[in-house]
Amino acid sequence: MPTYTAPGVYVEEVPSSQKVLASAPTAVAAFVGFTAQAPSDDPNDPQGLAPRIVTSWNQYEALYGGFVEGALLPLSVYGYFLNGGQVAYIVRIPNAEPAGEPSRLELPALDRSLGLPLAIESVEPDAELSVLVSTADSSDDEDGPAPFTITIVDGGEEVERFDDLTIGGPRDAATVINKTSTKVKVEIKLADDVDLSSQLEILKPGQYRLEKAAPVPVPVSGRKFAGSESSRSGINGLAIAEDVTIVVVPDLLTAATKEDGSIDLGLWKAVQTSLIAHCELHANRVAILDAPPGMTPQQVKEWRSDAAQYDSAFATLYYPWIKVENPTGTNGNSEILVPPSGHVAGVWARTDETRGVWKAPANDTIRGVLDVERSITQNEQGLLNPIGINAIRPFGTRGIRVWGARTLSSDTDWQYINVRRLFNMVESTILTGTQWAVFEPNDVALWEGVKRTLNAYLRGLWQAGALFGASPDQAFFVKCDAETNPPESIDAGKLVVEVGIAPVKPAEFVIFRISQNKQTAS
Repeated sequence: MPTYTAPGVYVEEVPSSQKVLASAPTAVAAFVGFTAQAPSDDPNDPQGLAPRIVTSWNQYEALYGGFVEGALLPLSVYGYFLNGGQVAYIVRIPNAEPAGEPSRLELPALDRSLGLPLAIESVEPDAELSVLVSTADSSDDEDGPAPFTITIVDGGEEVERFDDLTIGGPRDAATVINKTSTKVKVEIKLADDVDLSSQLEILKPGQYRLEKAAPVPVPVSGRKFAGSESSRSGINGLAIAEDVTIVVVPDLLTAATKEDGSIDLGLWKAVQTSLIAHCELHANRVAILDAPPGMTPQQVKEWRSDAAQYDSAFATLYYPWIKVENPTGTNGNSEILVPPSGHVAGVWARTDETRGVWKAPANDTIRGVLDVERSITQNEQGLLNPIGINAIRPFGTRGIRVWGARTLSSDTDWQYINVRRLFNMVESTILTGTQWAVFEPNDVALWEGVKRTLNAYLRGLWQAGALFGASPDQAFFVKCDAETNPPESIDAGKLVVEVGIAPVKPAEFVIFRISQNKQTAS
């Protein structure tokens, strides 16, 4: 309490007994898989394994490179942003190692008929070097081409410079550079009988980056996908990204494909099991799983029943794979099959933004999809839906739509995706928004303040349509009184608050009962 000793007017700020809760974010996806390159933005993480935030496809390209053959993560991230995603974490899994060969480049001639007259390669393997070529102005009384300068650039800084070079003669480029350079070696590629007397310039001026040899693929195990929390790698590295709510691992096909072209379903299951365990441990995120490609409805049903015996309210499964435009044009194909998880994560984000997390993310079109791997019928979906396999189906002029909203839980309380994610949001919001209550005096004033805070928040959710009931009393309750906080609980330093909510559930089966209304004599 303040002490008043001198006469005057005093102004005091009185803290409110009711705090305002803001809903926790619900549409923050994390993608774990292969990328074209490692980000170089953090010197403490030279391999680029730790999670990085991206908020657009352009930002992803700047950090991780664009589309690349053998990686499905870029296509999934592109589909995520295309379908309405706004924030994503990227976790890179190394699936290749440097080739250990020199970086090379053949410098072009100004006259195309001369081809590529100078080959240059780095002394060190996999060096990231650039070559700057400039040509000096030749005097009118000089015969032959003008001399040129080659500058070696490393990390944006000039490290070596060779002036007044020629091809042949005392300042022959290969002779001078190979004797003195510690960075590169040079080879002249011109034939001995080429007449250079009529050429004003040999090399085309410009800056050229030496090309590193293609990385060598390495096998990726389920353990590498799982990663670890301590090293900030893999799925478990997402422990530091506390705001993640959706997790996707789209690159299982690349990792699980054997030399004979078959799929290692054991590895497939091992990675998905690790993903489910991670989401259950953190309890604020849901995994979007992909069924293996190439399966018929009967085969995916058997796989789900015999191999993928997952039972979790924190995981969902989608089938079949989808066809999108092939940005790399691999093997001349204009279309490519990709797992649906990344595009579906974007649909989730779009639904959260336009309708709310309590709306089931289904009966909505998937943007950027050309076709599905296999069309399934209503009867075939009747085999898949009860075991938690959400279908993606084409509906003619209504487009290709997500046609399922179930989790992989056998508990009917957590059967629907929107119910699980609504509770995740409410729990995260309460956890974050009531930190102010810690170490406050545990008395009636605190109880009433907490109740007012939670009642105001839940009433807002009910008014928005997130909770079921004709009145707030039917939609939720908050209990914090002497019954939930007896003396022994207070002595133990505990404040116990009981909260109950009635979530809205989707109208999965819409049934109209129609009968003939026959006329009767009056």
